[in-house]
Amino acid sequence: MGDEQHGPAGQDGPAQRQRVAAYAVVVRDSRVLLSRLAPYLSEAELWTLPGGGLDFGEHPADAVVREVHEETGLHCTVGEPRWIGSVRRVVDRSSQPTDLHSVRLVYDASVAADAPAPRVLEVGGSTVDARWHPLVDVVSGMVPTVPMVREALAAHAPPQRQRWAVKALVLRGEEVLLTRNSPHGPRPGLWTLPGGGVEHGESPVDALHRELAEETGLTGEVERLLGTLDERFTGTAPDGREEDFHGVDLVYLVEVGAGEPRVAADDRTTDDVAWHPLLAAVDGTLGVVPLVPAAVALLTGR
Repeated sequence: MGDEQHGPAGQDGPAQRQRVAAYAVVVRDSRVLLSRLAPYLSEAELWTLPGGGLDFGEHPADAVVREVHEETGLHCTVGEPRWIGSVRRVVDRSSQPTDLHSVRLVYDASVAADAPAPRVLEVGGSTVDARWHPLVDVVSGMVPTVPMVREALAAHAPPQRQRWAVKALVLRGEEVLLTRNSPHGPRPGLWTLPGGGVEHGESPVDALHRELAEETGLTGEVERLLGTLDERFTGTAPDGREEDFHGVDLVYLVEVGAGEPRVAADDRTTDDVAWHPLLAAVDGTLGVVPLVPAAVALLTGR
């Protein structure tokens, strides 16, 4: 629960107490992680951000990691501090009223994409449940929360990341070679073009050959550069962190050699590769990312 600073009562007034606490905003897949306050704090259902008071000498970021684990059972990675709140109120839960000054530091944080369902580990603490709630329901007030939650969410901003990548448009007659995003990849379950990020110092063509081998098991020969496409969206990164992502893709027309495509065993973001009818990939029949029809349009000029 953390340490609190106590002060003497003012003349004919309540005792003064100051409490510094740190909390986490964890957003993933349009849901936010919240903890339910124990009945001794609120008889009615009331949710708050996971977090709590700092122990003496403890850094706020370390307190976030400790408190999130105690209240949700999850291990988090702490990002940037986003919001500071200061509230003063008189509480009277005993014979001696207390003038309480609460200072709250709120950090952006993330948990792994494959993290288990949250559960409370702390026994007899200030929270009794932990759940992922739809962000829209929390912001609208459908989920009852302490005021801090919506105030902190208003200051929440997913980190921005820009990535240069190479993508291969591979055709075989009236078919196109596509890979499927795994649960660890962006837009899980949707099909996309083979390819990926260009490593530091790596040429785009070398990156394309490497990515083709990793995601399809095939070797390819680059015919020509079709053009550049870019897209910006907010989503969950493979490490579970919500990101404001800007992808810039160099799209190449590629011819592959003989053989059946297969995904390398150590590729976490791709779980399948297959030839699909080109028409299904561009007319909405097959679930694909926007890159796929846009890349075909580069080739056909439509």
